[in-house]
Amino acid sequence: MSGSSQNKRKILITSALPYASGSLHLGHLVEHSQSDIWARLMRSLGHQVKYLCADDAHGTPIMLNAEKQGMTPEAMVDGIREEHWRDLQGFGVSYDHYHSTHSPENEALVSEIYLKLKAAGHIKEKVIEQYFDPEKEMFLPDRFVKGNCPKCGADDQYGDNCEVCGSTYDSSEVKNPKSAVSGAIPVLKESKHLFVDLKQFESMLKEWVHSGSLQTEVANKLEEWFDAGLQSWDISRDAPYFGFKIPEENNKYFYVWMDAPVGYLACLKYVCDQQGEAFEPWVDRHTNHEMVHFIGKDILYFHSLFWPAMLYGAGMKLPSAVYVHGFLTVNGTKMSKSRGTFIKASTYLDHLNPDYLRYYFAAKLSDGVVDIDLNMDDFRQRVNSDLVGKVVNIASRCAGFINKKFNSKLSGTLHNQALYDEFLSESQAIAVLFEARKYNAAVRQIMALADKANQYIADMAPWVAIKEEVQVEEVHQVCSTGINLFRVLMTWLSPVIPFTARKAEHFLNASLEDWFAIEQPLYDHNINQFKPLMARIEAETLEQVMEISKQDLEVKETSVIKVESNGQLAKDPINNQINFEDFAKVDLRVVKIVAAEAVEKADKLLQLTLDLGGETRRVFAGIKSAYDPEQLIGKHTVMVANLAPRAMRFGVSEGMVLAAGPGGEDLFILEPHEGAQPGMRIK
Repeated sequence: MSGSSQNKRKILITSALPYASGSLHLGHLVEHSQSDIWARLMRSLGHQVKYLCADDAHGTPIMLNAEKQGMTPEAMVDGIREEHWRDLQGFGVSYDHYHSTHSPENEALVSEIYLKLKAAGHIKEKVIEQYFDPEKEMFLPDRFVKGNCPKCGADDQYGDNCEVCGSTYDSSEVKNPKSAVSGAIPVLKESKHLFVDLKQFESMLKEWVHSGSLQTEVANKLEEWFDAGLQSWDISRDAPYFGFKIPEENNKYFYVWMDAPVGYLACLKYVCDQQGEAFEPWVDRHTNHEMVHFIGKDILYFHSLFWPAMLYGAGMKLPSAVYVHGFLTVNGTKMSKSRGTFIKASTYLDHLNPDYLRYYFAAKLSDGVVDIDLNMDDFRQRVNSDLVGKVVNIASRCAGFINKKFNSKLSGTLHNQALYDEFLSESQAIAVLFEARKYNAAVRQIMALADKANQYIADMAPWVAIKEEVQVEEVHQVCSTGINLFRVLMTWLSPVIPFTARKAEHFLNASLEDWFAIEQPLYDHNINQFKPLMARIEAETLEQVMEISKQDLEVKETSVIKVESNGQLAKDPINNQINFEDFAKVDLRVVKIVAAEAVEKADKLLQLTLDLGGETRRVFAGIKSAYDPEQLIGKHTVMVANLAPRAMRFGVSEGMVLAAGPGGEDLFILEPHEGAQPGMRIK
């Protein structure tokens, strides 16, 4: 593999656009890190890359938030864009430009695409009934209608899906509806809406879905939607709405998901104009230019059906690839503000090196659509072991000898050319793994070679050999070999840990941005004085970050309508209160612990077998720090009997045992009076 043998590609690379409603958190950084590593790799391999992103700046939530804060939507989204851009730069995300969907380029492009779709007969008109808030005098998006689920009756559910039973439905089906904006009872009102007829694109979409542009599991998932029948897509919203007006219509605006993906091309158009480059070849179906999207699995439908249909209908190039990733959990559960695991990007950056997180995500990410977990203990141990204990350790063990004994100059030959050649022989395979987004496999391979480099240095023991005058030149060559091996490893890791790579470049007095430069070792080369490249993560620092994240929850947001990062209306967090009706649904039962055992490879869990009076359940409980399993057998305790089973890494937990206390050894399961019998309800 050599630089001259590569076919140079022209690639537009994008991440999904963050919604301009709030701060970035670590969940966002999974995708931005994944796409940035890929973009940096492509540049390193010599390809022409335009790596672009923007804020998704339109929609009812933004309009209402701005109103509550006493500012214009334009001012609010400008401020949030600046914050997002600052945080992304803080994590080393190397976008060539960061735009906004509220831009003249985007308005012109979305209008052009719409008019082409309309001229080709792909736009249909239909009068629909939609809930209308009589106090705010506005039509309500589904997410701003709350009420009882029409399927299971659960209270306080959104107008499009139930978080209790998982059903989806039309907002007009919601029982006892109310407006989430004003609290008023909405009324159904007719309005003309515009739709893209997706069925007209079905054969094209089926072919594209199975063309290799999507992961196999994603293509299989999309088949379910084809089997159910593609639905026409409502692309219009009624005034008042923060967005772009639809050409040739009165008081109609493009739905945010119509202009959001066009934002990719609008950002590209802006950059091309700024650089004096033609935009048309990037969207022309007949060129070899590529368009690659990185997205989360929650927006698959929009990017894999709506977006290619829009592009095809407008005569433009379809995406070359849509790479879908899973969600982020922290310490095995969804990010939680109360637990301190809902960590803002800015909070992390105030305390920790961004390369730590980038590396950990890379060590976890594969080419599949699987969720990844940020386990804080594993995070600290892996970064300290791999980056500090292995990679940086190679440079720190060798640099002192070169700086002090050999006037900071590397030797003219390597001591172990065979080892260096072995490293080079793996370079293509590692590049292929990174390009295939099998980052975890690439990282494993790199760390295995880092182990070999460390073993080589340990075997040669230059700190011992330097004492023998006849072995001084060998020490020079051994340490120079070590520095060259470090350079190879850091070249491979440069897309993953760019801040550490820049420090390493200064130490090596050489660039790490060309993947193929390592084919020529550094001979008779002057390096700079070695300075520590990376510090270990301390447990106390992680605890501090999580504590600060908990404190963020205490900030009152009394008058502002809260919107989550995905644009969905957030639930009211006031005091974390629930009403009596919610509490009455909890089925508390007395149970007898008939078996208890430690869970292998789990620090805190015990597996309990519980007798509910003729029925047994298996429950995992995090009480290992307070109880030996033998102590629990025969005890009576209390469990939540109607909690839905939860799949865990160790098996399925079929309920929850109640315990109280500050934690550690001071944790106590609730023990009812001896007269209580298994299966008895607690009232």
